[in-house]
Amino acid sequence: MTHMTQTSMTQTDKILVIKLGALGDFIQTMGVMKAIRAHHNDAHITLLTTRPFEKLARDCGYFDDIHIDTKPKWYHLKHWMDLRRFLTKSGFTRVYDLQNNDRTALYFRLIPRHDKPEWVGVAKGASHANPSPERTAGHAFDGHTQTLALAGIQDITVDDLLWMESDLSAFHLPDNMALLIPGCAPNRPEKRWPAESYGALARRLYSDGYTPVIIGTQTEKEIAQIICDLAPQAIDLTGQTGLTDLPALARKARFAVGNDTGPMHFIGPAGTPAFVLFSKHSDPVRHKPLGKHVYTLQTEEIETLEDHAVMEFITQHLDRKT
Repeated sequence: MTHMTQTSMTQTDKILVIKLGALGDFIQTMGVMKAIRAHHNDAHITLLTTRPFEKLARDCGYFDDIHIDTKPKWYHLKHWMDLRRFLTKSGFTRVYDLQNNDRTALYFRLIPRHDKPEWVGVAKGASHANPSPERTAGHAFDGHTQTLALAGIQDITVDDLLWMESDLSAFHLPDNMALLIPGCAPNRPEKRWPAESYGALARRLYSDGYTPVIIGTQTEKEIAQIICDLAPQAIDLTGQTGLTDLPALARKARFAVGNDTGPMHFIGPAGTPAFVLFSKHSDPVRHKPLGKHVYTLQTEEIETLEDHAVMEFITQHLDRKT
């Protein structure tokens, strides 16, 4: 099979980007998606993703079309046939696989040999394959940067998420505020700093002139109440904001403190100092949020982390920044 070169591509070229999830991973690839859009400015670009990320994909403006992947089970033969037809008959000239797992390697194999487009990823037999062990040695963003360089895409930068705009006027927020993100996935309690510790930190923040503002979902109301009981000056916005409000909140805040959780990936790229608390159960080298001012503090068991140590860590880095 003869592969097209980048110089032969025209405005009628059809590009497919594959990114199925998860939340933090999806946000971390936004800069990569933006770079693909800039590189193929005149092409028609489709994103293959899952339903939870459809709105983000539409709002960012990097894609001309969104195709939803239902991630069929092996016995859903009709869905597999529909997916094969989509991959084969859509006329894609190049595919950027930003998922790079066994499922998307199977998608590559679904396409008949004579119909295969250029494929940028790790699938065996891909035209632009990156088998280097360095791809997975560090942050996923760095791995994507290495892989896309094989296809001629350079200078990939973190997306600052400025396209996520929100009107925060209804909250009447103070200027000198600090965001607290005390929640975490319910099935990962080992990554959650105790609410009582956040409450003690909130008291310290208020005595230093910052108004703590608690962000989270409605299911984290109980956590927020514990914090507010310990620090009555804190403002509780749990259940009142969505993920796409987070960059605007971050840009208004002096800094943010939170667990290793999806919302922090919306805050880091916005540019405000973001302090992320890690336990031994995840690796900050590979999983910390992107951003110029993201700082991680890791301990073996997160419940042993003292609030005064977190406050000292925050103060130390804020002093350096100023």
